[in-house]
Amino acid sequence: MKANSVSANEVPITVAYGDGIGPEITNATLKIITAAGARLKIEEIKVGEEVYKKGISSGIEPSAWESLRRTRVFLKAPITTPEGGGYKSLNVTIRKTLGLYANVRQCPSYYPFVSTKHPKMDVVIIRENEEDLYGGIEHRQTGDVVQCLKLISRPGSERLIRYGFEYAKRYGRRKVTCFTKDNIMKMTDGLFHKVFDEVAKEYPDIQSEHWIVDIGAAKLADKPEDFDVIVLPNLYGDILSDVAAQIAGSVGLAGSANIGDNVAMFEAIHGSAPRRAGQNVANPSGLLLAAVQMLVHIGQGEVATRVHNAWLKTIEDGIHTYDIFNPEISKKKVGTREFADAVIERLGMRPTILKPVEYPSRSDPITVRLSSRPREKKELVGVDVFLDWQGQPEELGKSLENIATGKLKLVMITNRGTKVYPDGLPETFCVDHWRCRFQASSNEKELRHEDIIDLLSKLVKSGLPPVKTEGLYTFGGVPGYSLGQGQ
Repeated sequence: MKANSVSANEVPITVAYGDGIGPEITNATLKIITAAGARLKIEEIKVGEEVYKKGISSGIEPSAWESLRRTRVFLKAPITTPEGGGYKSLNVTIRKTLGLYANVRQCPSYYPFVSTKHPKMDVVIIRENEEDLYGGIEHRQTGDVVQCLKLISRPGSERLIRYGFEYAKRYGRRKVTCFTKDNIMKMTDGLFHKVFDEVAKEYPDIQSEHWIVDIGAAKLADKPEDFDVIVLPNLYGDILSDVAAQIAGSVGLAGSANIGDNVAMFEAIHGSAPRRAGQNVANPSGLLLAAVQMLVHIGQGEVATRVHNAWLKTIEDGIHTYDIFNPEISKKKVGTREFADAVIERLGMRPTILKPVEYPSRSDPITVRLSSRPREKKELVGVDVFLDWQGQPEELGKSLENIATGKLKLVMITNRGTKVYPDGLPETFCVDHWRCRFQASSNEKELRHEDIIDLLSKLVKSGLPPVKTEGLYTFGGVPGYSLGQGQ
């Protein structure tokens, strides 16, 4: 659906109709928000399967970036990624390239009109969108072992967490909860938790709490009404936002906002469902509710209110698509187009059982500012050398002690994180991937990178070429590296 004319108060947005059911739910969504008075200038771009098949592995043509950077608002339907290797995640590419650091998913219950075991649930999950394991930095290092780097930064954590507290403040939320696994990943998840505690102190009127992610996830699945806003790193957030949407009623009802400092992307969280394409059965609600978030973002809150309340009234009246239709609750099963028409018929109405919404007529997008911190003194104190080697830990340890005769001495060897030398246990199962930690001798006051290079040169000459190295540093005198399990 293209705009026919442009008026002074129209907001330019970029729209991708996607694949599978994408065009159907996009048409329905645009029809509804246009009928509600949305003032938009629409630019269309192609992404997804058609672009992948042109040989563009990212799924987005270079020219499409110009539209996204120009409009700074993207309404994206689901896409299909062709089967086979070599294709990159379009969502990850867009989020990282445009700096869309916060993923916002609203997961309320629509009980009793949509089946759920949690009628009082109203959770918002705000997930970090750019870092963690989603950097996609992976390597095969030995015949047995591959690795994926988990990257957590202080600025990345801080702006996501600040966004979570600002969101809670703007929308009258009572509590912000942080999920991490910092009892195991003490440095990466530990940093996220530390930053959460620091930022929480600046919002004394909002409750804050932290849960280890495994028991927190169990609690979320059992008693989601105990949570309000949840902030968490990328991987946990990806998993638990889908869990939350499903236990609220259906993943198919959930929309998603991806927020950055300059650009925002809005999408349904479900897939393109190619088997349902062209049948007029798809539920457009996920994309429609994402468009509601978009309207709030671009300052058309009065239109967002009108659309959202009409949608709630439609759900309340039992006008349901096949995916949520329940003969005991629903009144009428409808297709995609008929559902859109039903929402349009109810524009101006408000639900009477479900809680109506009220967005501010105009509001600026939430913005965050990062705190400034002095640089800590960074000192080199050693190196972890990773070797591809087959044999027993004692044999490797003795060889390395003979090689490390300079300023560096062998401190320990670990295998998959567990200490195996010195004083390892014979029961520890080992593979061909060894982390060998060398640190400066106690009488060495200063270690130089040249000393590391000298050690690596000796290893190569001894037939033990490293597959990877990691420098060991202290920051302000505090070690910036983890101990081996068993130390």
